[in-house]
Amino acid sequence: MKEKREHTRLHYEVIIVGGGQAGLSVSHYLQKHGIDHMIFEKHRIGHSWRNQRWDSFCLVTPNWQCRLPDFPYPGNDPQGFMLKDEIVEYIEAFRSKVNPPIMEGVSVSRVYRGKNGGFNVTTSAGEFTADHLIIATGGYDIPIVPDYAHSLPGHIKQIHSVNYRNPKQLPEGEVLVVGSGQSGVQIMEDLHLAGRKVHLAVGNAPRSPRMYRGRETTEWLYDLGFYELTIDRHPLGDEAKHKTNHFLTGRDGGHEIDLRKFALSGVKLYGSMANIQGTRLEFQTDLTKNLDDADEIYVNIRNDIDRYIASNNISAPVEAPFRKAWEPEFDPVSIDADAENITSIVWAIGFRPNYRWIELPAFDGRGYPQFDRGVTHVEGLYFIGLPWLHTWGSGRFLGIADDAEYLSGLIHDKLLVKS
Repeated sequence: MKEKREHTRLHYEVIIVGGGQAGLSVSHYLQKHGIDHMIFEKHRIGHSWRNQRWDSFCLVTPNWQCRLPDFPYPGNDPQGFMLKDEIVEYIEAFRSKVNPPIMEGVSVSRVYRGKNGGFNVTTSAGEFTADHLIIATGGYDIPIVPDYAHSLPGHIKQIHSVNYRNPKQLPEGEVLVVGSGQSGVQIMEDLHLAGRKVHLAVGNAPRSPRMYRGRETTEWLYDLGFYELTIDRHPLGDEAKHKTNHFLTGRDGGHEIDLRKFALSGVKLYGSMANIQGTRLEFQTDLTKNLDDADEIYVNIRNDIDRYIASNNISAPVEAPFRKAWEPEFDPVSIDADAENITSIVWAIGFRPNYRWIELPAFDGRGYPQFDRGVTHVEGLYFIGLPWLHTWGSGRFLGIADDAEYLSGLIHDKLLVKS
């Protein structure tokens, strides 16, 4: 199919928007098929890892799960957890291997259907067209900060987790972290280890063991087939795409995070954030429920592993049953930030995708793309790199290769038919 490159260079068989690990993975397979394509990357490859993570950031999944296409983790610590700079090095090394056709520093502002049935792509480098379009920008575009945050007095600093780097950037005093997903609990721990007094508004994120019965939990889950579970087989169906990931950490060799134990160490816990009125911070009365729900998932994972060990006659150490380390006496309703000496708030409640630049009927009422394994109902439009694109591993280094190979193969077959 390379003979089509004789056309103007403003047209490509495939345009990929986004040059992260997902976009690079697709390029790897498209090149194997000899398919003419171009990647537009708004920033520099590795931008989000390099510029939108805190200083002590590391992976929460072990290095052995880093399996980009034909490029598994090359280091000597497969059980470890790559730090931010190491992740960037891994992606840059993958880029060197793939040697993709890419235009960095080029943003895409509009995508719409062309007169001849293909796609028109408006970029900061000009107008382009394509027969097929792959969106590999991820879903972490707009940091979520609630509207009521505007009522917080100016003397209390507030930032989103995407802008958090280290405890020193926050003013002296106590810190409220809002959100208990992976970012929230890791930032909470980062502050706590630095000796800062921390408050945490606990949401409904589930948690996971790190080690269990003599083995890292993700190894057990891999053997159980959890990472190969497809979205169509998930009990929650498409709603699983909107669920928060289990929290734990890879810091200092990896460990689980039990918020009850942090409460015993001085971290003050509250329920989900509900409102702000001046210095008055209000919370929902769901702290007990959120802690219990997270522990229920934690115990369920242990039980799944227990059953797997028993059914396969595996010899493994036996561990004591789970016991709650701490119980809240009541669910706090509100506190006064000034009275508690809270001088800063870190919002860690996630992101919203921004696909408004895609003028195609591929989205649901909430603005999320609709697809089946990345293939939309709009002929020639695809998504990749999103959680639960196909499996639990789709949004991770572990599962991108399978998704990229599938989409590139599908496009290859369609181009063959067309030719």
